[in-house]
Amino acid sequence: MKKAIEKSLKATHFTHNDEVNKKWYVVDANGKTLGRFASEVAKIIWGKNSPKFTPNVDTGDFVIVINAEKVRLTGKRESLKEYKHHSLYPGGQKIKTFKELIASHPDKVITKAVKGMLPKTKLGSKLITKLKVYAGETHPHSAQNPIVKNI
Repeated sequence: MKKAIEKSLKATHFTHNDEVNKKWYVVDANGKTLGRFASEVAKIIWGKNSPKFTPNVDTGDFVIVINAEKVRLTGKRESLKEYKHHSLYPGGQKIKTFKELIASHPDKVITKAVKGMLPKTKLGSKLITKLKVYAGETHPHSAQNPIVKNI
């Protein structure tokens, strides 16, 4: 009897997809610093805040970000930070500053920051789909009964 108890205490439990109950959270980006905010959102999406965290399994929750246009950067970064994209054609590089991108597509700023903090694998591609970013106060996910989370 003692050996069976000893053996069960030594076993590491790995979480499986069917054991995870996914929750929905709403977080407000109003006045938050981009990098610090994105790292906290990435932890929730990946599931690192859960005791059942397993690195190769999607144990995270869904996150709805509202007020994406009100996120900020510190120091001179608002005018210095650039987002680059290349079309793979000669001369096809496009560069936008933070101010230009936040004015036209505020959701892309947060999505790019969070995506950079997730794993660069198939799992990371799956995890980024659990992030929903909206520029204003409203979102269409009220049916999921999201929990308001302060970051």
